[in-house]
Amino acid sequence: MAKIVISAADVERAASSGVLSVPADAIVTPLAKDVAAEMHVVIERGEPAPGTVANSRTQDIGSDELAGRIRAVVASLLGSRGDGESAAPTAAKPVKHATMRDAVSKRFAYPGPPEGMDVRTAEVVDASDGAPVAVGYMSITKGSFPWTLTYDEVQVILEGELHLGTPTGVKVGRPGDILFIPNGTPVTFSTPSWAKFAYMTFPAEWEDQI
Repeated sequence: MAKIVISAADVERAASSGVLSVPADAIVTPLAKDVAAEMHVVIERGEPAPGTVANSRTQDIGSDELAGRIRAVVASLLGSRGDGESAAPTAAKPVKHATMRDAVSKRFAYPGPPEGMDVRTAEVVDASDGAPVAVGYMSITKGSFPWTLTYDEVQVILEGELHLGTPTGVKVGRPGDILFIPNGTPVTFSTPSWAKFAYMTFPAEWEDQI
């Protein structure tokens, strides 16, 4: 005769009393044990079931575990805290529209560029916008300076010609080109005349990595 299977639902029904009495040979599913521990329900085993119990039922253990996993996924998607109540929804950040003409450029705040070389940046998206990356514009005039990135950066060349010295050679970026600089790469920014590009760094707090 099939043994009685104790599921998570059985444990939940016994939550009010705090005790669930089951036959000694009953099968308690792993999920039922977890739920019992979370709800502080004591599972007491008695004598083996002598025969068919009227309200007993057999159940596929795998399906019980699967049901638990599905509930966990749904709870996660719905923002449940796990106690049956939904967490307060987080206000969504609005879509931000940044334009190059409105960007306010500032002189590069770090040492490196030589005297006479004008390097400017204008950051338009950062962590305050809820973004995991920072996005901005950078422009440089004729000259070169070394820089080691302590963050990942993607550059999209907009104007002029950027010569990026790397450990494997010089990469020349022209309008429409994209350059990816991995974290930890030493480079040299240079241009024979002028270059402007959009950059995206990860993490957004790239200045904290310097």
